[in-house]
Amino acid sequence: MSDTLRDQLLGLGFKAPAKPAKPPPRRDERRGRPDERRGGGKRAESVRQDGAARPPGRRDAQGPRKPRPPREDIDLAKAYAIRAQREKDERIEAERQRQEEARLRREARARLEAFVKDKALNRADAEIARHFEYGGKIKRIHVDAEQLRALNAGELGVVQVNGRYLLVTAAVLAEAETIFAQAVALKVDPSAPAGDDPYSDPQYQVPDDLVW
Repeated sequence: MSDTLRDQLLGLGFKAPAKPAKPPPRRDERRGRPDERRGGGKRAESVRQDGAARPPGRRDAQGPRKPRPPREDIDLAKAYAIRAQREKDERIEAERQRQEEARLRREARARLEAFVKDKALNRADAEIARHFEYGGKIKRIHVDAEQLRALNAGELGVVQVNGRYLLVTAAVLAEAETIFAQAVALKVDPSAPAGDDPYSDPQYQVPDDLVW
């Protein structure tokens, strides 16, 4: 367009066309490349040389981490620890029960001793030895003829108290059995066959070396 025509149009009120806006500079031109701006070139070169980038702030002095044990080893060690603890608890419980049973026996013996006090029928002048088995061994108690008959008939019985064998009535024997059954040394069932108690015959003699 000539200057004369342009001037005429401007005089008539037309505006000159706006010049096209200049495009903004690209990021690379405005700020530079990220690798160049942040030293990326050196880091990339370091990654290529070392094979992996080192995390920032990590000290080389720490060294590599120790490898964790396999899962199977952890489970096995845990199982051993659980079994060892269970065995320990069982031993403690067994010992506790043993001590409790011993305490109950001591208390029962003490009650029995107090109960049979002044109830024994043993006679110092008794000459007949009545043998019986107690605790896996052959024991004996000396009685007279009438006591022997009553003992074999179940009217009398024998209890063991503090290492002594006491002759007592059947009623006392029954009560002693409720207090401490292990102390009942001889309890005759009169309805049982005679062969069940070979020591009931006063003629039956046991050598002294077999009596404990």
